[in-house]
Amino acid sequence: MTNIAKHTLLDDAQGLIYGASMAAFGVVILSHLGLITGQTAGLALLISYATGWGFGPVFFALNLPFYWLGYRRMGGAFVAKTFVAVGLVSALSILLPPFIRFDTLNPAVGAVLFGFATGSALLALFRHGASLGGIGIVALWLQDKTGFRAGYTQALVDGAIFALALFVLDLRLVAYSAMGALVVNMVFALNHSRDRYIAR
Repeated sequence: MTNIAKHTLLDDAQGLIYGASMAAFGVVILSHLGLITGQTAGLALLISYATGWGFGPVFFALNLPFYWLGYRRMGGAFVAKTFVAVGLVSALSILLPPFIRFDTLNPAVGAVLFGFATGSALLALFRHGASLGGIGIVALWLQDKTGFRAGYTQALVDGAIFALALFVLDLRLVAYSAMGALVVNMVFALNHSRDRYIAR
């Protein structure tokens, strides 16, 4: 019988810090290039571009209504870790830009690097019982209530976000954004498997 290793508090702490840092770095890349992504982070970026409000406060505020659903669907530990992860991403997205400068960053390369960084961030957060909240929680709740697959909900929301982006960004930037989002999904899909990763 296989002994399943449990994550310690230190394991979880470093996983949340790593995941939040890589997610915030991805946001720095997107913000520099004027790109967006899917899910709650993409909506926060879109609102930020349209209003001039900072990404960090918008992202934090957008996630607030979803924690109750997260508590009912995933439990208190998940919500607590997700709250910490979202708070860290929001804070780091404000703190990091003065320390990072891009003299040259090709949009296609930046989109791919964003995808790699954010894909690894999501892997770290999921493996330590957290997420970046928001739309993913609603998708899981709807799946429980109606049977409508969470992946379909997320795809529909992402489609709506990218459609709205056409009113704020030019088509070229939306295309690069879609490429970055595709890389995120590929990294996550190819590397996340509950039956392979058994530590909790």
